Amino acid sequence: MVDATDTPDSSPKDTAPAFTENGTMQIQVVSAFTAIPISGASVTIRESRKENLTDTGEESETNGNSSFGDDILYSLISDTSGQTENLTLPAPPLHYSEEPGEIQPYSEYDVRIEAPGYAPLTVNGSNVFSGQQTIQPAILRPDNSTLWFSPLILIPPNTLFGDFPPKIPEEEIKPMQENDEIVLSRVVVPETIVVHDGVPSNANAANYFVPYKDYIKNVASCEIYSTWPRATLTANILAIMSFTLNRVYTEWYRNRGYDFTITTSTAYDQKYVYGRNIFDSISEVVDEIFTAYLSRPGVRQPLFTQYCDGNRVSCPNWLSQWGSKRLGDQGYSAIEILRYYYGESIYINTAEEISGIPFSWPGNNLDIGSSGQKVYQLQEQLNTIATAYPALPAVTVDGIYGEGTKASVRAFQSIFGLPATGIVDYATWFKISDIFVGVSKIAELA
Repeated sequence: MVDATDTPDSSPKDTAPAFTENGTMQIQVVSAFTAIPISGASVTIRESRKENLTDTGEESETNGNSSFGDDILYSLISDTSGQTENLTLPAPPLHYSEEPGEIQPYSEYDVRIEAPGYAPLTVNGSNVFSGQQTIQPAILRPDNSTLWFSPLILIPPNTLFGDFPPKIPEEEIKPMQENDEIVLSRVVVPETIVVHDGVPSNANAANYFVPYKDYIKNVASCEIYSTWPRATLTANILAIMSFTLNRVYTEWYRNRGYDFTITTSTAYDQKYVYGRNIFDSISEVVDEIFTAYLSRPGVRQPLFTQYCDGNRVSCPNWLSQWGSKRLGDQGYSAIEILRYYYGESIYINTAEEISGIPFSWPGNNLDIGSSGQKVYQLQEQLNTIATAYPALPAVTVDGIYGEGTKASVRAFQSIFGLPATGIVDYATWFKISDIFVGVSKIAELA
């Protein structure tokens, strides 16, 4: 019987190994309604105290700083890009994340963010792995807002460590009905998806409108360990994306009378936690392959790629997360890992359309010496972004990729966690497009 609440088992485990190694964390603070970075926000960090907080956050909010003020590890102020410096934080040894076990392989920290004109926010249980960079978003609600936002984000255990309901099996390929239940004629990467925070039948659960790439990064950070081999991360992220795009393409829930795209229930879909931290290693993979999904010959819809942890739960013909880790250790590529579980007939496909992206990828990297319409478009987008991110230098819009454009691109990459090469590759082009769309919408509202 599936637990209808889809909450992890809280039975005690040994969660306190010696923190003999380190990871890093950066906090990124933005406004909830404009996504504009908030400079001058006060950020404090301490070791996590989940046992001292209620599910609603009332204790934390009632006691305020007097409660959070004990054992502070860092007190910082966000810069003009809404970011703190990278912080070094203790973490358990790397080997705890390399095999299943009863020792929690990551450390947890509480983060409190306050800024004038905004309601304070506490994030409880942000994860840090040894040798990994974690990004903790902080989305603050303006004081004058009438909409409700939780003052506390509780990050549950990673699904590999906590006890969550296993996936209820479904058909890998959804039947095409004569009445054409499949609404979309082609596979489209959506700009946003609607995530229902609970099982489908829970009408009281919140719905979140989440950018597609942010959703994938969040799920992967919930369900796998960022320390795993690159090929393993890629294989798992491809499975997560194909699963998601199947839900989008088939309009699975909307065809059943619901007003959302996917749920946060592991019994039905994938784990998503609003406001949780994500990891750079996962973010980089998603940015590089976010238009991809898995297919079988002659089948139009993305493959419904179900999976399990492969340790506590066995799932023949589905991907095993721990098994994929061991294959990655053995040198298997991402597609070899996927074919090991889903069969030799699968292949990696690419979506025909990316919703919400104003300009298509030029097809090659842009660097010194590049010129033409694509460079012109790039320069216009960078200047628009600079209106919200003053650390980004403005450029001359002339269609010529010179040193000024390269310096602006390098600054953009540094701000948004991309390799700061100054070269516009695939991941940088679409990240610039994402931020440009967001900033342009802000300007339209203003």
